[in-house]
Amino acid sequence: MDERLDTRRRELAAFLRSRRERLSPEDVGLPPGFRRRTPGLRREEVALLAGVGSTWYTWLEQGRDVRPSAEVLSTIATALRLDPAERRHLFLSSNRPAPEVRRSGPEVVPEPILRMLDSMAGQPAYVLGRRWDILAWNRAAVAVFGDYGRLEGDARNIMHMIFADEEHRRKVADWDVLAPASLAMFRADSVRYAADPDFERLIEVLSAKSAEFRAWWPKHDVRRPLGGVKRIDHPKAERMAFEYTRLAVVDPPDMTLVVYTPLADEQTAAKLARLIEACA
Repeated sequence: MDERLDTRRRELAAFLRSRRERLSPEDVGLPPGFRRRTPGLRREEVALLAGVGSTWYTWLEQGRDVRPSAEVLSTIATALRLDPAERRHLFLSSNRPAPEVRRSGPEVVPEPILRMLDSMAGQPAYVLGRRWDILAWNRAAVAVFGDYGRLEGDARNIMHMIFADEEHRRKVADWDVLAPASLAMFRADSVRYAADPDFERLIEVLSAKSAEFRAWWPKHDVRRPLGGVKRIDHPKAERMAFEYTRLAVVDPPDMTLVVYTPLADEQTAAKLARLIEACA
């Protein structure tokens, strides 16, 4: 037996027992029954709540090779009242990819992320939402890219800026390279939100406004989100060069922190300092 699989099964078995033992029948709407010799629910009670066989669930807690499906794991997670972190641990311990929970409604950037943005005085940075809308930014980003606070709706979306904002397009020195790469990364992200009306509407808007978007979107090119180098032709500071990095925000999971670090090329750090001072 593969040692790693054996270790995962033991971890899964121990985890299930620990979650079962912390629950009482009253917690899950079952009658208390007779006095119990051990704390928590009985295995057959968990099996009943999850809609699986009692013997099969016992094997699962014994670390046997029963390989539950994602659907069964979800019912067990519900039966054991697992929170999101516990549910993810259950799936990973079962060697299954954890199901992604997609949120809807307004996106709120956590306060610690906002404080981090403010502290990055020498690095333009912003937070992207699930649709690549810019949700928050720092003063350095305003100095280089402009005041996002003056933009509303789709205009504050990265894809809209790239393909439908002529002023922003003129600032990006390597637009012909960065635009198709960004589109491929956006498509790779957007598949998680298939049929989302906000995504579909944005794609319709960009298809109507940009010939390049209209030609490239049907190609279905995808690319894993990566960092790289972006050269900016600033109207006051002229050419600037930045290395940009994308950092996933764990909570909430649909946000991304994008940070631009000045490179030695084009005396970018000095130019950035002057721009930030002028914006003060």
